[in-house]
Amino acid sequence: MADLETTVVKAINAALAQAMRDDERVIVLGEDVAQGGPYQATAGLAGEFGTERVRNTPISEGAVCGVAIGAAQAGLRPVVEIMFIDFITLALDQLVNHAAKAHFMSGGQLSVPLVLRTQGGAGGRAGAQHSQSLEAWLAHVPGLKVVMPSSAADAAGLLASAIADPNPVVFVENKSLYFRREPALTTLEPLALGRANRLRSGRDVTMVALSRMVGEALVAAERLADEGFAAEVIDPRTLVPLDLEPIVASVQQTRRAVIAHEAVRVGGFGAELAARLQAAAFDYLEAPIQRVGAPFTPVPLSPALEDAYRPGSEEIYQAAHAALEWDGREELAIRQPRRG
Repeated sequence: MADLETTVVKAINAALAQAMRDDERVIVLGEDVAQGGPYQATAGLAGEFGTERVRNTPISEGAVCGVAIGAAQAGLRPVVEIMFIDFITLALDQLVNHAAKAHFMSGGQLSVPLVLRTQGGAGGRAGAQHSQSLEAWLAHVPGLKVVMPSSAADAAGLLASAIADPNPVVFVENKSLYFRREPALTTLEPLALGRANRLRSGRDVTMVALSRMVGEALVAAERLADEGFAAEVIDPRTLVPLDLEPIVASVQQTRRAVIAHEAVRVGGFGAELAARLQAAAFDYLEAPIQRVGAPFTPVPLSPALEDAYRPGSEEIYQAAHAALEWDGREELAIRQPRRG
């Protein structure tokens, strides 16, 4: 009997296996990947494809990324696993100064079909150096594509497209989503990069959420529905390229927007999205764009403090109410200079 449920980590494993069956150029590199990796995303791959194509590496993220770039330029399609996005700091020289720029600097002669899978997000009691959300760093670099799936189906479909892409793609997975149970995948079809997904329609407020916060936005939307408000929920799925058009169209209808991510608010991708959104839909907005993110502090190790640190459905709900209830007339009156 076929499984009725799956998880994000199983979907990723299935997508990797399928890509390796379809294309012998696809290889997997990383620390302990032949044993399944820290979350078992690569479990069973070495048994099926051998350790020539599923290669354990030394604990040196810069070296691993550099080897993968060379392999990609030589004609392979490497998928690199960096255990935590926090450790991507050690690979940024290779990723940012080489992988992202090779095609441009060679006048289009070189391509780097590389996927770097990494895991972000807090909630695992892993401390400040293993719990960050650093996707905004990567979205700031021309030449990199950045993907953030929020479900098993999206993880599988987007990973298939990322592996097939001729450009370097950073695939940011959220650890808190790995083992959440979801309906089993009936098919494993690629999902185009740069296509947002509208998960819920609404007329009163648009919620744009990333990764884990998509589920939190849906919870907040249900809570608002009990109060008579209809919230639209959109998952961009990829930060680069960003599918801005459906988000703008939604805000033009609802006239209010909330942007939610787990990363700290200061300098987070929500700031970039808010800027682009207000530039495209300024005349339609009836309230300031609300941004939800973590406080500007390292992730606490204390369970109670980490729980308080992580934004969730409550913060999204409160932000939506701030947009729905905003009335700028009093603020405008305060700013008006006295005459006479």
